[in-house]
Amino acid sequence: MLATYLIGLREGLEATLVVSILVAFLVKSQRKDRLPQVWLGVGAAVALSVLFGWLLSYTQTTLLRDYDDRELFEAVTSIAAVVFVTWMIFWMRRAARGIAGDLRSRLHDALAVGSFAVLIMAFLAVVREGLETSMIFYAAVQGADVNGGPLYALLGGIATAIGIGYLLFATAVRINLTVFFTWTGALLILVAAGIFKYGVHDLQESGVLPGIGTIAYHAAGVLDPSTWYAALLSGMFNITAEPTVLEVAAWVAYAVPVLVLFLWRPRRAAAPAAAPATEAGATAAPEAATTGPALAAHSEPQPQSAPAPAPQQ
Repeated sequence: MLATYLIGLREGLEATLVVSILVAFLVKSQRKDRLPQVWLGVGAAVALSVLFGWLLSYTQTTLLRDYDDRELFEAVTSIAAVVFVTWMIFWMRRAARGIAGDLRSRLHDALAVGSFAVLIMAFLAVVREGLETSMIFYAAVQGADVNGGPLYALLGGIATAIGIGYLLFATAVRINLTVFFTWTGALLILVAAGIFKYGVHDLQESGVLPGIGTIAYHAAGVLDPSTWYAALLSGMFNITAEPTVLEVAAWVAYAVPVLVLFLWRPRRAAAPAAAPATEAGATAAPEAATTGPALAAHSEPQPQSAPAPAPQQ
């Protein structure tokens, strides 16, 4: 359940930040009359995401009668979820600082077109997060006991994300979102490695890949399924006591290079000596370092026309 809670928290906070940027722009622009269209677009995106998740489950449980077909379907959705979550993590790291400006620009253009354009713009801004959440959640619960727990954990993560988003938007609370997205991104990579292992296992069960009976190791004495830590490792990262050789190879082949690439920060060339900082510049830098790129993107742009005051003689 921790894996689905993490998925809900991470994806939910991204969607919450997107919505808060749109709402803040309309409020600052004195265009509160368009807020209903934004909420309608957000609601439509959530509804489509729920429908997409239900369709995945319905396809597996009802439309696919053959066992091998169901296993193959689960394998394809698992691998697709891994591709989505990997792309999302790296895209967010690269594009976080420009999200707010891009959203404001698109919403400005939509306001010029009309209310329906605002609705569509809000829908498109949120639906990507929703579809990703549905697919990753569906893939993450493969092989788990379906008793409602993973779904409740997902909803709990989303509720936590909404609470954090509200605190950031409506109060003076600030958190270091750079650290938050770095840690949750690293954990999501390990969760995705487990999902990839599910996909390989399903490909083996469907007969596409060989080696379903070739066990890499027997660690039931260490990873006793009745212990809490074995359940945690299995549910969170799909680390089990008796995996096949291909499953272990897939887990390591995905997790190690992706995690290294994600955590690696290339050194930047030293910047030339800067001019003496103005009072405004001296205060803006620490704020950005504290709030991180996502929240820095969430803040309103600073005016660029006002020249720096001349130093007094």
